Amino acid sequence: MSKRDYYEVLGVERGADQKEIKKAYRRLAQKFHPDRNPDDDSAAEKFREVSEAYEVLTDGEKRAAYDQFGHAGVDGQGGGFGGGGFGGGAGAGGFSDIFGDVFGDIFGGGGGRRHPNAPQRGSDLRYNLELDLEDAVAGTSVDIRVPRHVDCERCDGEGAEPGSTKETCPTCAGHGQVRMQQGFFAVQQTCPTCHGSGQHIKVPCHKCNGEGRVRETRTLSVKIPAGVDTGDRIRLNGEGETGINGGPPGDLYVQVAIKPHHIFQRDGRHLQCEVPINFVDAALGGELEVPTLDGRVKLKIPAETQTGKLFRLKGKGVKPVRGGPPGDLLCKVVLETPVKLSEHQKELLRQFQDSLGESNSHSPKKSGFFDGVKKFFEDMKP
Repeated sequence: MSKRDYYEVLGVERGADQKEIKKAYRRLAQKFHPDRNPDDDSAAEKFREVSEAYEVLTDGEKRAAYDQFGHAGVDGQGGGFGGGGFGGGAGAGGFSDIFGDVFGDIFGGGGGRRHPNAPQRGSDLRYNLELDLEDAVAGTSVDIRVPRHVDCERCDGEGAEPGSTKETCPTCAGHGQVRMQQGFFAVQQTCPTCHGSGQHIKVPCHKCNGEGRVRETRTLSVKIPAGVDTGDRIRLNGEGETGINGGPPGDLYVQVAIKPHHIFQRDGRHLQCEVPINFVDAALGGELEVPTLDGRVKLKIPAETQTGKLFRLKGKGVKPVRGGPPGDLLCKVVLETPVKLSEHQKELLRQFQDSLGESNSHSPKKSGFFDGVKKFFEDMKP
């Protein structure tokens, strides 16, 4: 199948400068990126075609060969670009090497050396978000401020002062790497002049100091779904660091953590709380008001309730974020001993104690415990 004209692929004129080519590539790469077109089988092929055109037209030697000879000038043997060597540079980089690196970032595969001017996906970012239990259960929207790197507006991400241009690095001839040889040994390393970019900026942009990116803090509104829990992550596509050389941006991951609550403890979809009661209600029974996230409800306490007993309120827990029925609220009864008693109240308690007599029927646990202690010591006797 014959290839389309590279200028036609990017939608630019044959005399377009590097800034125009980069803008066109960035727009088309975002449009045809496979992550944004998961149901379009042709998206990856279109993205590959656009990236191939960008790779040739942003390299001075390859573009000159393409303008003179067309595709024949850049379709070398073995799939490599361009006839002729790369001189003292890193050696000819093949088509598969370049696009293996491009697709390796996106799809997790690929290998080989990355071309210095190949598009690179921006880094992912992480933001730690603490939520109140009520907001996590009900869902909410929060505004967060995220610092990140973005393309410099003054130089449009080029790194060069407007009116100035980038030049091919004289040390590595634009290949980003140099070859150092001593005797039989040769070492290939990153170019010390351009630091691997393959290009030299004569007049750096004074706003970004030639980096092409500046740091800014952006306010984002994040929708928190109902039922999130500690450890859940919310992904915001394209809100990470900006890409390099027109590559797509990374993603932002919002890491959720639930703050401790003064009443409830969360255990997955269930909630737990402790309910203090006095010994009269525990002995005679009664009715208490207990809190839930939906408001107060009545809890009936049967007579002779012991401390530590659990009462389950169905459906008063948390509805899981991934679906399923809501959990329950488990109320643990804790018997509270009265404090700051008057002399009269103390006397009434003594009279109550005397009324119980020597019978163990009123305290079966106490009786069983001391019977066990007695047997324990008897078994220890020789």
